[in-house]
Amino acid sequence: MRNGERFVHGYLGYLLGQANHALYKDFDAHVRAAGLSSTEWRVLATLHDGPPLTVSQLAQEVLSKQPTVTKLVRRMADQGWVTLLADPDDQRRTLVTATAAGRKLVRPLLEKARGHEARMLRALGASEQAALKKLLAKLAAR
Repeated sequence: MRNGERFVHGYLGYLLGQANHALYKDFDAHVRAAGLSSTEWRVLATLHDGPPLTVSQLAQEVLSKQPTVTKLVRRMADQGWVTLLADPDDQRRTLVTATAAGRKLVRPLLEKARGHEARMLRALGASEQAALKKLLAKLAAR
């Protein structure tokens, strides 16, 4: 301990984990109320406004393992929330895209997520919020 501070209180990994938990813990109830798991939410939030992604790209985006995402998107396709397509450039790869039903399901959650984030960031000024997001994006890109 330095100056009475515990290691974890100054350790970036711990602080990021605690911040993630604080941000997500209250929002998770909205995700569950919509009938989604946290990973299904991340899949639909990722796909709702973007191009189709390969399963491996999607796994990377949603912070999950590829075999897990492969099984998950098959179940989500059965629910009608995503469509699985053969990649025209490589028939061995599968592309995943959100359906209209998937986008409709996730749209209200996106609005709730934006509002929740705004409430969480209220303690920071606008320039601090922008700096925080910029720094986190920079670290994530490493």
